[in-house]
Amino acid sequence: MPSSDAELPEVAALARDLIRFDTTNHGGGRAAGEREAAEYVGAYLETLGLKAEFYEPVPRRTNVMARVPGRDSDKPALVLHGHLDVVPAIAEDWSVDPFAGVVKNGMLWGRGAVDMKNMDAMILTSVADVLRSGEQPERDLVLAFFADEENGGVEGSALVVRDRPEWFTGATEAISEVGGYSIPLGDRHAYLLQVGEKALIWIRLVARGRAAHGSKLHDDNAVTRLAEAVAALGRTAWPVTLTDTSREMSERLAELTGRDAGDPDAVAAATGAASGFLRSTLRTTTNPTGLVAGYKHNVIPDRAEALIDVRALPGTEEAALADIRRIVGDGVEVEVVHQDIGLEVPFSGDLVDAMVAALGRHDPGAPVVPYLMGGGTDNKALASLGIAGYGFAPLRLPSDLDFTGMFHGVDERVPIDALVFGQAVLTDLLRTY
Repeated sequence: MPSSDAELPEVAALARDLIRFDTTNHGGGRAAGEREAAEYVGAYLETLGLKAEFYEPVPRRTNVMARVPGRDSDKPALVLHGHLDVVPAIAEDWSVDPFAGVVKNGMLWGRGAVDMKNMDAMILTSVADVLRSGEQPERDLVLAFFADEENGGVEGSALVVRDRPEWFTGATEAISEVGGYSIPLGDRHAYLLQVGEKALIWIRLVARGRAAHGSKLHDDNAVTRLAEAVAALGRTAWPVTLTDTSREMSERLAELTGRDAGDPDAVAAATGAASGFLRSTLRTTTNPTGLVAGYKHNVIPDRAEALIDVRALPGTEEAALADIRRIVGDGVEVEVVHQDIGLEVPFSGDLVDAMVAALGRHDPGAPVVPYLMGGGTDNKALASLGIAGYGFAPLRLPSDLDFTGMFHGVDERVPIDALVFGQAVLTDLLRTY
């Protein structure tokens, strides 16, 4: 149960407590582990009269699930899921301790406040709202909290769907992170509902050359060859390519902002701080994220490596890799370290209608716009079970808060009143869908 704080709403206290568990995930199997956070979630679920089930396929990489019976078990079950791990935080770069769960200026600060211990807390407290009132949700709910999402779910959701598919029996749809939040549109705002995700392709570039003394005139330098390839790839201006979702997003935002729908970049620019996030959904992106080479200042190494985070539009994965190989040239190897799938589901149907209606009851008149997210979630693993995933972590945000910029950023924080809003919207959805 959340630690006591009489002035803090339960949803914020729960999120704060989760932030205080250091579940840092460095990737590649190097992680603090989610066990204590999962046990905390499991204990909370038990206080609601639910049975928590745990699965730890890799030591300390703990996943937890509970099933909530609905009023109509003949209806397909709905999955509400989150992840308990977070990306690393360099403490000296922050103005607060990233794992202290600091509350100040009406906001909860810490690693995971945005991605995604905020949504974990909203899921738990919205279910608590329903059950504590003596009610049941409309349909069965599957509550799942995964490990290792920040490493592509390799030691988390991928193993859960492989080894514990029975957890999701009867489920056809899922709700998770990175959607349902508000974005500024001049003097008004709209909500983004995530109905798609780009494919994740993590690659390693490897350049080889001859080792030599650092003082030599040397024309076979692996570091030089790698640097040229990294610069070429990092500076590539990938063209705008609209999917069904991003086309509909651009058209709807153009109507709301008065911008030209024929210029998707200009339309995205009208969304203020969210524009960088949205522009990335319109094209492939290839961002260098790491370099490894050399072992002494006066030794030219025979090998140099770079890590590139590639996000390709759904269905363009192989074409993107072919383009990348062409851009870096024959002298640099392209190794695929991890690759998953892109997703796109319709912005229509009973669940979409219910999510839009729930937002409308709590923020009347605010439009809801579909979008294709540049990143990825555990919805990709659930897709292998035929479950259609959406991003719906509803937050009504201040227009001057760069919310999307805080994903994996410094001084990550979320307004407490936004958490309360999200809890109320999710509770409404669970009672009506």
